[in-house]
Amino acid sequence: MTVRRSAAALASTAVLMAFAAPAALADSSSPSPSVSPTVPSDPHAGLYGTSDPTYDGVWRQSLAFLAQKIEYVTPSVEAVNWLKLQQCDSGAFASYRDFRKPCDAKTMTDTNATAAAVQALAELTGEKTAMENGIDWLASVQNDDGGWGYSAGSPSDANSTAIVVGAFARAGKKLPDVTSPAGHTPYDLLRGLALPCGGKDGGAFAYQPDKKGALAANADATAAAVLGTLGKGLAAGSYNAGKAPACATGTGLTTEQVAQNGAYWLTGALAAAGHLDQAPMPGAGTTDPQPDFGNTADAVVALAASGHRDKAVPAVTWLEKNSGAWAKQSGPAAYAQLILAAHATGTDARHFGGTDLVALLNATGPAPAATAIPSPTPTPASASSAASDDDSGVGVWWLVGVGLAFGAGIGFLLSNRRKDKGGR
Repeated sequence: MTVRRSAAALASTAVLMAFAAPAALADSSSPSPSVSPTVPSDPHAGLYGTSDPTYDGVWRQSLAFLAQKIEYVTPSVEAVNWLKLQQCDSGAFASYRDFRKPCDAKTMTDTNATAAAVQALAELTGEKTAMENGIDWLASVQNDDGGWGYSAGSPSDANSTAIVVGAFARAGKKLPDVTSPAGHTPYDLLRGLALPCGGKDGGAFAYQPDKKGALAANADATAAAVLGTLGKGLAAGSYNAGKAPACATGTGLTTEQVAQNGAYWLTGALAAAGHLDQAPMPGAGTTDPQPDFGNTADAVVALAASGHRDKAVPAVTWLEKNSGAWAKQSGPAAYAQLILAAHATGTDARHFGGTDLVALLNATGPAPAATAIPSPTPTPASASSAASDDDSGVGVWWLVGVGLAFGAGIGFLLSNRRKDKGGR
């Protein structure tokens, strides 16, 4: 998905051993301890990228963590500290805020930043409290139609709803139980934004209805909504269903059918040129559509997650050849999107068109705490069993990486983080 309008102290040896213990020995029924971050004097300390973070600071930090997780990289304490300090005591995140000042009524929190951060926090050992605070806030601002808008109370849209669905899924919540006061689920909202098969752009999703209630196909919304209707997060796994996507007609379609319809539309949209297009930016000097690298990468993840990895491979091949300049200019979130797309198709992100995306991403922020040695990268034909486990929680290799980091002397000071409502 493209950006939409958008600490630590020393701990005792016993604490370190508790964090480094294998996941199988942990008591999943007990709440995870949370790190109490220190507040650095520089509000950018630990942030990935050097561009203005006003509209995408939390977004790019969160995507960086998700991409690092699937590549066995443990982010630094400083980087994790930065993300946690962006959270208000209400549980919400702003796209970016100066954490040296407390949150107040003027702090512009939003659902997209919060949902992305929740998904990243789900992959960080010991951050259950911060994650659940974010989930609680998201639940409190669900619209009556079952969806979410970009900001609390704004009209629901496909992108915001889908990324919030991913947050609930990564937090282990049962999505059919995520109902609004009016009794609607996020799936109700997403199904209502799907264009029916048999007509123009059948299978696609709209971002929102227009003023007259009409729906128009939107590639960004479709890639997001396919993941949303599948109940998957941004770092989704993949598999091959063994059959081409089809567009189911009629009424009363299941959520799975609606997702497959979206995959059908994305397949057609990618087929001609191997990528998605966007309208030219003002002042670009051309009226011709331009390649949309970010949405192409997102479409790859959506297709792979819906069982059509084979249909996504040509787009990844195109990205390998053409996305280098875009990623270099766009920074951490772009590298992360490409890593997620590579992973979804079993492509080696460390040899992506002759480029090591993981090294380039790591270089945009503080040096990682640890990098475990990955197992051999699966080929697209054999990647399904490993990749399909991505939505099950913290990866084993990330825990290994955390253990390595702690073995090197990096520690956390644990404290209970209050679930207070109000400003920090």
